[in-house]
Amino acid sequence: MRESLHLVDTTMFWSPTGGGVRRYVQTKHEWLSARPGIRHSIAVPQVAGSAADDATLPSVALPASGGYRLPLDRAAIARVLVGLRPDLIEVGDPYRVAWGALDAARTLGVPAVAYCHSNLEAMARLAGGPLVGDAAARLARRYAHHLYANFDLVLAPSRAMAGHLEAAGIARVAVQPLGVDTAAFHPGRANPSWRAALGLDASARLLVYAGRFAAEKHLDVLVAAVARLGAPYHLVAVGAGPRPPQGERVHVLPFVAGAEGLAEVLASADVFVHAGDQETFGLSVLEAFACGTPAVVRGTEGLAELVDDGTGIAVDQGSAGAFAAAIATMFDRDPRSFAAATRARAEASDWQRVLPELLERYRGLIESRRGRADAATATKAFA
Repeated sequence: MRESLHLVDTTMFWSPTGGGVRRYVQTKHEWLSARPGIRHSIAVPQVAGSAADDATLPSVALPASGGYRLPLDRAAIARVLVGLRPDLIEVGDPYRVAWGALDAARTLGVPAVAYCHSNLEAMARLAGGPLVGDAAARLARRYAHHLYANFDLVLAPSRAMAGHLEAAGIARVAVQPLGVDTAAFHPGRANPSWRAALGLDASARLLVYAGRFAAEKHLDVLVAAVARLGAPYHLVAVGAGPRPPQGERVHVLPFVAGAEGLAEVLASADVFVHAGDQETFGLSVLEAFACGTPAVVRGTEGLAELVDDGTGIAVDQGSAGAFAAAIATMFDRDPRSFAAATRARAEASDWQRVLPELLERYRGLIESRRGRADAATATKAFA
């Protein structure tokens, strides 16, 4: 293998208000940039605050999306990526960027990796509703196979997501969990002044959600659970998106850009809550764990793999009543008693443990592709 490697990440999931995909790519960028002999480039749509990108994908604004932009020109996307001359391309969305990345990888003769951050089938079923949801889900599954079967490797952040991909007939799938910066996200970030600034007294039982305000997050369930519980329970929702929660004892705060600022929120709350039933991983839950904060989450998909009896409660049903009961049980047990276990769970998934494994996957794919290319050249030479 050559002494230097050039790795490229590309995705349309890049907005002014961050998100899990952007945190993953930027964290990887910082880590890889510190490794000798490795260059890492980011190719994304041009949006406010995207100073870390190295190439801009042509795109159009995506209305009511929280600032996302949609790249449409497959050939133009491929030209941008070919111009970077990478040794490997990883794509973080399943739309036009993915097809452009495949075209670029074929042109360059380099591996193409897809990281499956979204469950297309579940998203299609939700969007289709009760009338056409099942039909939409079947079409999404066929599309996922049509797309992902072309990649050298498809990474899934959880066993649940890997199972969905394999059920769609995709052969080259590997579980590659996300990680957390346990130095930035730390119990020491807790700040009593932050709680006091909300205008709440010391007896308040503070629940926190951090992420996109979108239909699949089921924030309405959390709002209804707080209404059932009554005083002194309060919900703080931090983020942005088309469907912010509303209700009595619900406090909506804007997106927090820096890790330290978000860690202050997570460490200062009593319990993290998440009612989403489509999460392929649940990065915000892991960040809460790093802050010593336990979680009450929907016990399905990637969230069910993060939360156990030592770190919180996984709720079997998605109803407000079920969440209210679980939250009350959490306070009966005392959220502070979970601190050691949640911190240990996060430390086991620190980025410093996760990213070396990912880099080895990249090296293996590059070595394999170069070996096949060398063999093909030798065969032609002796033909």
